[in-house]
Amino acid sequence: MNKTILVLNMGMKSIRSIIFDSTGAKIASAALPIQTSLSGGCVTQNPEEWLEKANSVIKESLSQVKDIHIDFITVTSSASCLICVDKDLKPLLPCMMVSDKRAVKESEEIENMQEFKAVYKDTSLAMDCSLLLPKALWVKNNMKDVWARTYKLLTPNDFFIAHLTGVYAIDYINAQKWHYCVKNKCYPLSLLNTLNIPSSFLPSVMSPGSKIANIKEDVALRLGINANAQIILSSYDAICSFIGSGVNKEGEASDVSGTVTVFRALTKQNNLCESRKIQSIPFGELGINIVGGSNNLGGGLIEWVKQCYYLNEALPYELMEKEARETSLGSGGVIFLPYLLGERVPLWDSNARGVFFGLERAHTRREMTRAVFESAGFIDLDMMAAIEETGVKVKSIKLSGGLARVNLVSQIKADVTGKEIEVLSEFETTATGAAMIAFIGQGVFNSLDEAAFAFVNVRMIIKPNKKSFEQYQQLYKLFKETYKTLKPMFLERSKLVDEMYGQKNIKIENL
Repeated sequence: MNKTILVLNMGMKSIRSIIFDSTGAKIASAALPIQTSLSGGCVTQNPEEWLEKANSVIKESLSQVKDIHIDFITVTSSASCLICVDKDLKPLLPCMMVSDKRAVKESEEIENMQEFKAVYKDTSLAMDCSLLLPKALWVKNNMKDVWARTYKLLTPNDFFIAHLTGVYAIDYINAQKWHYCVKNKCYPLSLLNTLNIPSSFLPSVMSPGSKIANIKEDVALRLGINANAQIILSSYDAICSFIGSGVNKEGEASDVSGTVTVFRALTKQNNLCESRKIQSIPFGELGINIVGGSNNLGGGLIEWVKQCYYLNEALPYELMEKEARETSLGSGGVIFLPYLLGERVPLWDSNARGVFFGLERAHTRREMTRAVFESAGFIDLDMMAAIEETGVKVKSIKLSGGLARVNLVSQIKADVTGKEIEVLSEFETTATGAAMIAFIGQGVFNSLDEAAFAFVNVRMIIKPNKKSFEQYQQLYKLFKETYKTLKPMFLERSKLVDEMYGQKNIKIENL
């Protein structure tokens, strides 16, 4: 029997409501942009804006298929984003997004604690200011009035689920951003006690694919949806996009480049070499481990190029691709370090910043644009190298996300990595994966293979050019050496910028 699911998908730049049926067909969708505020190391969004726009996009998607019966609803959004709420579920602060860097000091403090050593041994997840414990500690240390009124510490997934059901729940994959131990099925209680963060502040942990509850009657009435719709846990956007890429064989990898680049590979191996660069995430219900991680900007780099150099052009994306094609491999000797917001995987360097290296008088926006395109390939190679250090051999890559619409970038990624790339027909792999997880969990599909067969199609296969691969290997060495050389200077720059400019507020609609 055909089933339907509504996926509420909130990314870094927009919120979307997409309705699928169990044949894999997308039958309705609606989207609205989300504003992000940047102020020094602060990167925030407004949860009240999320709610208002979530209501709008859900109603709009439902209006496109009137009188449809929705069997399931699931939510997927960015991980490691912290919302403090009171007992009435009212946000007490703007959401601290994953790339927010205020908690650097707290991260270092936690990493040096004796209790964290045991946590790291259990989870193999190093401490970083992008994660949730340092953010919570920052609020506790710096916003005492807010902390005194805090009832729950939530991620965006948990926040939406609580509004839909009244239940505070998180999937165990998302909970790992709290250093939840999947093996022992528990939060790091000893560390939480030392930090004086009550474990009661954290949501209950459930398995991806689990039913939480039916939608609340008042919410169903307000949205115009049937009151017996079941709310199902999926996971955060990076995991959903991996599943939605249709990766189902040993060594297959996916590159999902929306605002950020998510690069992960599938393995059934359990005895992987330890790595502080990336994480191996067990997904027990599917019998797989997901190895890799996310950076801070992927497709967002192209948005930045547009804003800097192509803002007044009628067809900016088409023009930047045309001009990059007119420029030779290697961008005329220009190397771009793509760390505009610092970097997560695999560098974990919050002070790193973007750099054009090798600029000459003859260079124009063409070479600079091409260099940014090529940096997207170097990002993939960096992540792939970190994955292979664990013992997982990457054999091929499935490509999706907004950046996959730029064919030249896709070819560059094939040439830089030396891997065959399958470009998927559906770019919305995050929503697709959320639907697949929910359907598998509720028995609509019996396996990942069965779900992938229904939902995933390949639009184009790109093979690497051998000569280009060899040239890019040399350029990649220069790319790495440039970062290595500049790394000590990034910290000095950060201190100087803070002294000279302090905090500066910026609002942008599209990262």
